[in-house]
Formats: sequence, structure tokens, C-alpha cells
Amino acid sequence: MELPIDYATLRVLWWALVGILLIGFALTDGFDMGVGALLPFVAKDDAERRMVINTVGPTWEGNQVWFILGGGALFAAWPFVYAVSFSGFYLAMFVVLGAMILRPVSFKYRSKRPNPRWRSFWDWGLFVGGFVPVLCFGVALGNVLQGAPFRLDNDLRAFYDGSFIGLFSPFALLCGLLSVSMLVLHGAGWIVVKAEEGPVTERARRFGEIAGLASIVLFAAGGFWVAFGGLGFRIEGLADAAGPSNPLRGAAAVRAPGAWLDNYGRHGWMMIAPILGFAGAALALAGLQFRKDWMAFTGSSASTVGIVATVGLSMFPFILPSSVDPRSSLTVWNASSTHLTLFVMLLVTAFFLPLILLYTSWVYKVLWGRSTTGALTTNPDLY
Repeated sequence: MELPIDYATLRVLWWALVGILLIGFALTDGFDMGVGALLPFVAKDDAERRMVINTVGPTWEGNQVWFILGGGALFAAWPFVYAVSFSGFYLAMFVVLGAMILRPVSFKYRSKRPNPRWRSFWDWGLFVGGFVPVLCFGVALGNVLQGAPFRLDNDLRAFYDGSFIGLFSPFALLCGLLSVSMLVLHGAGWIVVKAEEGPVTERARRFGEIAGLASIVLFAAGGFWVAFGGLGFRIEGLADAAGPSNPLRGAAAVRAPGAWLDNYGRHGWMMIAPILGFAGAALALAGLQFRKDWMAFTGSSASTVGIVATVGLSMFPFILPSSVDPRSSLTVWNASSTHLTLFVMLLVTAFFLPLILLYTSWVYKVLWGRSTTGALTTNPDLY
């Protein structure tokens, strides 16, 4: 059957769609996790903590849809990535899953009893559920940029040569800290927009300013490390964009220090992403400093988009390079699902994604407004 969209175009479309879904996750569930990571520090008593929790209370469950969509689309579009990452990063994924399970439990159980120790325990559960996944996601991206220690044999069986402790290399930890600072800034931006003016928003501004400065410094440090630290992979020869999905056939990948910057030399418009990462953080800092709440949140959102997009644009067409056997590296061209599968998935996405966007927009419109301590005594539906 002749499909109306060619295989190469579908592969690029799905690379872009997965990137958009992951950015959507970072923008929405990202500020949820940032708020959780800030909770014990910006709110000092029970009323303040409940108010902070209720800034994300109406929407945190819906925001997790982006994580499910992004992860599901990634593994459906590139099944080789699913096979390699789950076998190699199993323990790390288990840590992330455990922290993400703790988060909804903490939301639901936290106010079931008035005991201060009970509530404090679940408040720290929300901290762990926000901080740990954000740190691990950043560490994971750092490992992807360095190349994962896996190899494929002639039967395409994956063998992972690394260890759990080995995931936490200096560069990976830098990326993890950048991820934390980026989303703590985003969470602070959300708090100043959604919480009532007072001590909580003042503390959020102070922590947000620290996180914003850290984001700029760590993002710049990561850029220098990528440029001069020996990181990077490049496809040697001409890749067959419409060829069969077999990582061991066609053009081979090679390690090439500094190659993650190649795309910016070929396509100048891609510089928009890192510029947005820096400029957004600077705008957020200005908004926090001058008490322009919407400027702070807009800036943190722009910075999040720019930093995440920088990683994706730098790596294209790589998805998961191999540090021990570069020829086993997984790319947009050699690791995707079949032509028909990608086309059917695109049709389903074209129908459901606009519905999700419309519904999400409607929910935010209906539930918009600042969270206040006064509402805690009058609204029985609050956490």
C-alpha cells in the first residue's frame, strides 16, 4: 500500500512530535515537581504548605498525561530504544518510578490526619517525588549525551556493560543539577503566579533567583563541556533516511569530540534553542527581582523549552548513541517502527492531541485563580 507520507518524513515528524510531548511534560509536570521540591523550604507551617500544595492540586494529575504520552510515543516510535534503555537503565528507572509513585500517595494521604508528624512525613514525600525524578531525568540526558555503554550483536540482542553507579559521572551529575535548577526556577515562577502574596511568594522569589542563576551557570558549563570535553558522535557516510530499521546496517556512527555542535553550524536557526534557554532564565530572574509574576513564569517556561530543545537539536539524528560500540548507536533513521506503524500512529495523534490540548486549556481556565490560606477553611475539596 502506497502511503501519502514517505518513510523519511514520518521519521522526522515523529522525532519532532516526541520532542514536543517531552517539552510539554517538562512545562506542565515540571512546575509540579518544582513546587514539590520547594515545598519544605518556602512554606513553614501547615496552612502555608497546604496553600502551596493547592497551587498544583487541581492539575497535577492531568499534567502527568504528558509523561505517559511522551514516554509511550518514544518507545512506540523507536522500539529499539525501549529494548536497550529498559535493559540498561532498569535500576535507575525503578528509582524514578518509586519516587513518582510516592508523589500521588503523598498528595492523597497528606491531609487525612491532623497529626503534624504525619503531615510532615508526606510533605517530604512530595519533596522526594519532585526532586528525585527531576535529578534522574537530567542524569539520564547526561548519559545519553555521553553515550550509553551498550552494544548489539549480529542478532540485534542488546548487551549493557555499565552499572548503576556508573550513571552518575561528573557530566551526568552536572546535567542532573541543571535539570533541578531549571525546574525549581519553573516551580518558583508558578508559585508566585498562583499563591497569594505574602511570605510564601517572597521565599519562592529568593529560591527562584538562586535557581535561575544556577541554571545560567550550569547551562553554560554544560555547553563548554560539550564543546571541549570530548563529547559527541557523528554519522560517517550517507545515512539512508528511508532504509530498513536495523542499527547494524547502513552508515556507521563514530565518536567525534565536539560533534554535538555540528547541527548549529549547518542550520543557524537552531541557535534559537540555546539563546532561549539563557534569555528565558534571565527574563525569569528579572521577573522575580522586580515582582513581575507573569514575566517570571513566562521566562522560566521559555528557559525550559530552550534547554530541552537544545539537547534534542544537538543530537539529531541520534536518539541513543553507544559509547562502547558506536556502530550500535540508535538514530532516527535506523531504529524506528515500520512505515505503516508510524503513519497509523500519526493519524491517531492528529485526532487525539488537539483534544488533549483543548481539554487541558479548558481545565486551566475553569480552575484558574490564586491559592489562598483563607480558602482552606471554606473549601472542603482542597488538599
